[in-house]
Amino acid sequence: MTAAWTRKEGKNPKGGLNAKGRASYKGGTLKAPVKSGDNPRRASFLARMGGMPGPERKPNGEPTRLLLSLQAWGASSKADAKRKAKAISARNKKIK
Repeated sequence: MTAAWTRKEGKNPKGGLNAKGRASYKGGTLKAPVKSGDNPRRASFLARMGGMPGPERKPNGEPTRLLLSLQAWGASSKADAKRKAKAISARNKKIK
């Protein structure tokens, strides 16, 4: 059987992976999402996922896993994710 992160039981219906899915990933240790604040991990994720190809919604209007993941990390769209990543990075640079 395949790892839980590739199956429905390892995926969070609201986007991303649940604890079982993160635990089953063998490529490293995955941490839970950072849903708010100016954490550099959040900025990196939003910038990376904001540039992903593909639609945000399926033809029937339902959100794709990409959009669900972005929403779990606090962004409403790919454009919003890019904007938030840039703002978070700018604030983090001012602190240093």
